[in-house]
Amino acid sequence: MLWLVWPFLFPSALAAQPSAPAPISAPLRDLQFGQLNFLHTTDTHGWLAGHLQEPSYSADWGDYISFAERMREKIEAQGQDLLVIDTGDRVEGNGLYDSSEPKGVYLSEILRHQHIDVITSGNHELYKQNTSESELLHTVPNFRGNYLASNIDIHHPETGELVPLAPRYKKFTTKQQGIRIVAFGFLFDFTGNYNNTVVQRVEETIKEDWFQEAIRDKEVDLFLVAGHVPAHSPEYRAIYEEIRGLRWDTPIQFFGGHQHIRDYAKYDSKAVALASGRFMETVGFMSIDGLSTSKGTSNASQPVFKRRYVDNNLFSFYHHTGLDVDSFPTEKGRNVSQLIAESRSALQLDQVHGCAPRDLWMSRVPYPNPDSIYTWLETKVLAESLKDESRGERPSVAIANSGAIRFDIFQGAFTQDTTWSISPFTNGFRYVKDVPYEKVQLIMEVLNGQTKIISTLQDKTEPSLLPLVSPEQLAHSEDIIVDDEELPVHWSNIEMGDPHQMPLSSNKPAGKVVPGYTTKDDAGEDGDDTIHAPISFYKVPNCIQALISANSSGVPEKVDLIYIEFVQPYVALAAKFAGLDIDFAKESDVYMPNITLTDLILDWVKKHWKCE
Repeated sequence: MLWLVWPFLFPSALAAQPSAPAPISAPLRDLQFGQLNFLHTTDTHGWLAGHLQEPSYSADWGDYISFAERMREKIEAQGQDLLVIDTGDRVEGNGLYDSSEPKGVYLSEILRHQHIDVITSGNHELYKQNTSESELLHTVPNFRGNYLASNIDIHHPETGELVPLAPRYKKFTTKQQGIRIVAFGFLFDFTGNYNNTVVQRVEETIKEDWFQEAIRDKEVDLFLVAGHVPAHSPEYRAIYEEIRGLRWDTPIQFFGGHQHIRDYAKYDSKAVALASGRFMETVGFMSIDGLSTSKGTSNASQPVFKRRYVDNNLFSFYHHTGLDVDSFPTEKGRNVSQLIAESRSALQLDQVHGCAPRDLWMSRVPYPNPDSIYTWLETKVLAESLKDESRGERPSVAIANSGAIRFDIFQGAFTQDTTWSISPFTNGFRYVKDVPYEKVQLIMEVLNGQTKIISTLQDKTEPSLLPLVSPEQLAHSEDIIVDDEELPVHWSNIEMGDPHQMPLSSNKPAGKVVPGYTTKDDAGEDGDDTIHAPISFYKVPNCIQALISANSSGVPEKVDLIYIEFVQPYVALAAKFAGLDIDFAKESDVYMPNITLTDLILDWVKKHWKCE
């Protein structure tokens, strides 16, 4: 039976970080516990301080540690078990990671204090040599025995030998129930990793002897597949079918990630997958009843799976643990919250660079729109600030992919932390000179509309290209069927919640039910712990362009074609279709040396968004 409750938070119940807003009271759905219970995070991307401008997600990593400890106490007191899972992309995307030198030194120390039973790598851990080596030398030892890497190898930085990043799998038995589990840790078929790592395709990995031996173990009550893999994906489907081919009735629990969405996939009555959002907005909860155990007991012949997407705030945490502001925090949780505050202070993340006059949205408004962050980037930041003095007064067109922006901008203080949250990447700019303007427009048409053409060219020449849009946009693009040949540059809006809901991006309440996640998934519409009002979602193009026409009126005949380094392979492919004979690797050059998009945004904000 589903119970809705209306707990109320008193003003004294403040979030752990001093500047975080208190969560707003809202109707909540209870958690439904079972023999085996899970807490799951994924795609946290450095947001361990929580969201300091959004009350729905204002709890920090210290609060999460307290939540896990209190949940474990509650669950084990009932004779049940709790496991904590994290499925990668812990780096890049927040000042707590990106502001330090070297990057991640504070984050690694904060992260390790949470007890995590199974932890895996995401793709962001493998983009650069330093991040993957940090995983090997720091994160894997910090979670020794619990970090799994079923399909990732790394060249050891000291010996050069190609070795597994971490153990391929592990078998263990739960403390209370005696549930025998074989666990794996996968990454999707990622090809954009730095050359010091090797990611083996999932379909090849599951044919290897060690995997075949692991799934033939007959003394297993549950297969646990954790990974940085979408819940609905060919990779997880392949793993499911491989296990099912041999073990037709053993329950399988998948935990996924990468797409930055709340999602739940049902493969059959005994196999499901949970993905738990992004940016420490969501703590995923799963429970399973009806499992056999090493003690020879079972509650039912058919397993029962229950899921919840818990909003990451103290309001939800207090309710689900049955505790309050005085009884909820643990000593370790308090200490980690203090460590986060000290780290943020050392990194000067609260330093104010300017004040945004209004909210700017990634997907809450259509593009183009005065309140679209992409319109602002195109018409203000790029058009007014992107100028290499060595190129004189030549007109230019700048191209940026929409995925270069990672988060909304909120009205009010634009801090050092904001800088990294909206643009964490280190890509600079490159250009080719004297490109016919009409050819640039054809390039844009291919980048945004002719997806079949770009895919065909990519398959032939650049099979490792990464998406141009954000993970959320990529996930939702699968929800709309459009004729590729007629795909418009400006997408129409759809109501999120069908099948996924974009997150709350405002701290203003809307009556008793505030806007936020209203998830629909394979299990129905009751997955969110907090009942929210739905938010509209608008598709944005793969790329935007800014015409920088110096001292001239009208459309120029030829321009400098400027682009973010990340999109060069895509631009090169589109240029071939446009009939341009340009070798981008040889004919392009650096534009505005030592300046990244992040630098450009910050400089513009300092100049134009003064605080009163």
